[in-house]
Amino acid sequence: MNALTYYIRIATLISVGLVSTLQAVAEVPDPIAYVTNQGGGVTVLNARTLKQVDEVAVGKDPRGLAVTPDGRWLLTANQGSADVSVVDTGTRKEVKRIAVGRNVEFMRISPDGRRAFVTYEPSSEGGPPAKNDRAGKGEEAEKDEAPAEVAIIDLSQWAVVGRIKAARETEAIEFSPEGKLLLVANEGDNTVGVYELSTLKQIRRVDVAPFGNRPRGIKIAPDGKTYVVTLENSNNLLLLDAAFKPIKTVPTGQGPYGIAFDREGRYLWVAASRADQLQVFDARTFAPVATIPVGKRCWHFSFTPGEQKLLLACGRSNSVQVIDAQKREVVDTLQGYKLPWGVVTYPTSVGTLDAPR
Repeated sequence: MNALTYYIRIATLISVGLVSTLQAVAEVPDPIAYVTNQGGGVTVLNARTLKQVDEVAVGKDPRGLAVTPDGRWLLTANQGSADVSVVDTGTRKEVKRIAVGRNVEFMRISPDGRRAFVTYEPSSEGGPPAKNDRAGKGEEAEKDEAPAEVAIIDLSQWAVVGRIKAARETEAIEFSPEGKLLLVANEGDNTVGVYELSTLKQIRRVDVAPFGNRPRGIKIAPDGKTYVVTLENSNNLLLLDAAFKPIKTVPTGQGPYGIAFDREGRYLWVAASRADQLQVFDARTFAPVATIPVGKRCWHFSFTPGEQKLLLACGRSNSVQVIDAQKREVVDTLQGYKLPWGVVTYPTSVGTLDAPR
């Protein structure tokens, strides 16, 4: 082989490699955001352009939702039809329904990606409790006292394989850092239940009543040292240490619910829904950093995969608001939704309903 032939072959290999690299880059799909509409189905957004790409029909009144770690399946918790829909994200068609129970609402997929955990309330008609709302109701009051449950769905079988007895009116759920424990916020009796996933047995019950009222959201800090619980009716946060001991309360705007740390754990974002605000706190000192005016009944949100923006579902405004995460201001309002409830993305982003694994 002479020198000219050698260099021609080297140039050819480099060219082929460059073309292959460019093709691989070009074929990387845009990230996707999924938004549940209580008054409709699931809106599919291009999370880069924020343009709607599809609308997926699922069960009635979808609320909670989750995407499997490989992005292949989308699950929705359908309050009105008492089941979970399984959607093929490639075809964007529902392929299966899994019966769960009345008033299904919150959903998370386990850190190992093998199971979905879905809260539901067999005795509940849904909606928030009023003060002394069970007084004088006799038999109906006793029915309302029945504990809610968490259904466990095996994602390889698409079937309910277990149920955890919780307390009245389960809401948010969270996992411990090592994925061995499940935490459940029980708004109806002011507790946070801690369950061992290997046995499905409760190992701890945290009474939050001395610190506030109606726990709804719960998130663990990225460093695994602190859990933060939103107490909706007392307008504050409760911090628990890694052993679930209450250590501090932090005042918020009215009606805090959805909550999430950013990926680095520098800031904590809180949806103060009754105040029509999205609040930002320093995650080390929990001092307030910013307050962003938003729409009505904004409960859940997710960062986009690039973490430059945040998507906030505002149910009573029938919109999704786009927040610039650096400027901490609303930069766009996406209209045309029907009581939007929750939002998640793929690839998985930090948000109130999900976290990168």
